[in-house]
Amino acid sequence: METTLYNSKGVPQVYIADDNSTIYTWGGHAVAYIIDDAVYGWNGKHLGFFEHGIIYDLNGYKVGYTKEACPYAVYASYAKCAKYAQYAKYGRYARYTKPSYSLSNSSVDLLDFVEQGKI
Repeated sequence: METTLYNSKGVPQVYIADDNSTIYTWGGHAVAYIIDDAVYGWNGKHLGFFEHGIIYDLNGYKVGYTKEACPYAVYASYAKCAKYAQYAKYGRYARYTKPSYSLSNSSVDLLDFVEQGKI
């Protein structure tokens, strides 16, 4: 089952596909993926961490949420476009050390955060 990810205001912006690792935009582009608890861009850059339904950036700030973890009421999900064929993943960069997680939200929007990893 696909999991919708919401920004800090409860707006749906991306989703995790059925394979439980690939993050897609509503337009159908694969932009990031999850390995264990680390979020990597399709370009291989380590973007952050995904734990307990929350995406954290490399500084420990909250960037995105699942419906269950979102602190606000969430908006209804949009209709999804067909998925584009995935490009080959680039080699992964070295994983960063986990920061201390903050209770604050990041100033970067969820969509902008995951699009840092697109090719």
